[in-house]
Amino acid sequence: MGILSWVIFGLIAGILAKWIMLGKDGGGFILTVILGIVGAVVGGYISTFFGFGRVDGFNFGSFVVAVIGAIVVLFIYRKIRS
Repeated sequence: MGILSWVIFGLIAGILAKWIMLGKDGGGFILTVILGIVGAVVGGYISTFFGFGRVDGFNFGSFVVAVIGAIVVLFIYRKIRS
């Protein structure tokens, strides 16, 4: 998957994670993309580590893994910032 694809995938995952975890965050568009991309990578790593599969393209399973990873990263980010 190319860099642009990961950015778009991460953006969507980050936006959904922020939408699911309501609250005030001190970040804008760039932070959303960064958290989403990091979340997709973390989600893929955790999913592969526990044997649930891997993030291997634009499919529903990869998307769910990326959003869950973005939620985890957003949760950790909020704990660190507060």
